[in-house]
Amino acid sequence: MTTSQKHRLFCSEPMGDKSVYTLPGIGLVLGGRLEKIGIFKARDVLGRFLVLGMDEWKYKSWLRDSCGANAKQQRDCYNCLKEWTNNNL
Repeated sequence: MTTSQKHRLFCSEPMGDKSVYTLPGIGLVLGGRLEKIGIFKARDVLGRFLVLGMDEWKYKSWLRDSCGANAKQQRDCYNCLKEWTNNNL
């Protein structure tokens, strides 16, 4: 599996106060949609990932339903959060 520079950068740093836009797969359009439903920070998306038990199908379905992410965007975001949690939690 190859990862993007955005993925590598995200996974190499603590969560901190990162914007939702720093997540791989989340750009201006999806980030704006997430903000419209009150999700502004990457930690909020991580929280949803954890609440859903880090279950791939549930998380990708949530991301699709909440902001309209396509399959690639879902996969990029899921893989990043999975790697980040494996390395940091």
